[in-house]
Amino acid sequence: MKSKRILVAGFMTTCPIAGVVWQHIHYILGLKKLGFEPIYIEDTGRHPYNPETFEVGEAAVPQVAEIMRKLASRFGFRWAYRARFTQPMQIYGDLTDCQIADAFANADATLNICGGQELHDEVLKSRCLVYVESDPGVEQIKLDKGIQDTRDYLARHHAHFTFGENVGQKDCPLPTGGFKWHATRQPVALELWERPAAENLKTPPRFTTIANWETKGKDIAWKNQIYYWSKTFEFLKFCDAPRCAPRCAWELATDMNHDPASKQLFERQGWKLTSPHIISADFDAYIRYIQESDAEWTVAKDQYIRLKTGWFSDRSACYLAAGRPVITQDTSFEKYIPTGEGLFSFQTMEDIKNAAEKITSDYARHSRKAVEIAREYFAAEKVVGKMMSELGV
Repeated sequence: MKSKRILVAGFMTTCPIAGVVWQHIHYILGLKKLGFEPIYIEDTGRHPYNPETFEVGEAAVPQVAEIMRKLASRFGFRWAYRARFTQPMQIYGDLTDCQIADAFANADATLNICGGQELHDEVLKSRCLVYVESDPGVEQIKLDKGIQDTRDYLARHHAHFTFGENVGQKDCPLPTGGFKWHATRQPVALELWERPAAENLKTPPRFTTIANWETKGKDIAWKNQIYYWSKTFEFLKFCDAPRCAPRCAWELATDMNHDPASKQLFERQGWKLTSPHIISADFDAYIRYIQESDAEWTVAKDQYIRLKTGWFSDRSACYLAAGRPVITQDTSFEKYIPTGEGLFSFQTMEDIKNAAEKITSDYARHSRKAVEIAREYFAAEKVVGKMMSELGV
């Protein structure tokens, strides 16, 4: 019997940084485990980003295409990258121009990851075009504000999934805009992250995270409130977290060079600041950084917190899969994922202190529990399998 074909349409060629790449690869590996044939397609008019030079432009096309070739060879999937901005138009990968069009038209489903795929005519011929939203809040508010381009874009999809597991619930103020939002979360291919159980902590134990310090362009005003996209403000609220657990080493892999005042503040408070650029440019270094940490402490975006979206980080899911306990900010995700062992949510500094003490007092137990949570709630075959079931594929 011929395997059903699922297209994964995304942006890991346009933005070949580790967090983005693994987000897509997890879907591909989850589909393979379930017996589907995944094909990755990026059909775009956007210029790619070079993670080594930090430049965006056509010159990066050969480099990012080579990155894709290596990933496809390593993980065993077919792919195509159609760079619409080149003259003449360049196509890389395993599919010809005609085969790309045929793939969109005849695949059993097309997953538009993070809404990263422009909706060209060929894409719109998909039998089942699925919008997969990793960042809840912005699109729902745009719908409520009557922004027609947003409604038109979303309406061209046959189904809508969101990492905002609480969207549509009474305690989440976000409107649905008339769409049915299926709850989902980041799938994780557990075998990429697992390592032997850690029975003993390093001295001192390292609490780390990887984050953009400042991101712009998606703050949004709604009902006389501004909801912020950048995590900067949340990090600043808890900049003295190291004082809660002074026996631990606290580390941020982030770039504050454009914000020297904040950099000096965090260094005074006892943080070690590590450059994220090598970690982001080297996909395996990203995995090693997480595996070599003892736990994650991180914050969430203001939009996720105040709107009670139920969002959970794809990176935090990887920490859990590596057996690394996680302390993360409350977004109402604890309604859907158990906390208190291996995974902790916080609202206050006291919450952080208590969670750190619990983790360090019985690390082996919390490490094992982190893996159990990853297996039960984030295993790629479970998350993707649920999506396929809800789609009827």
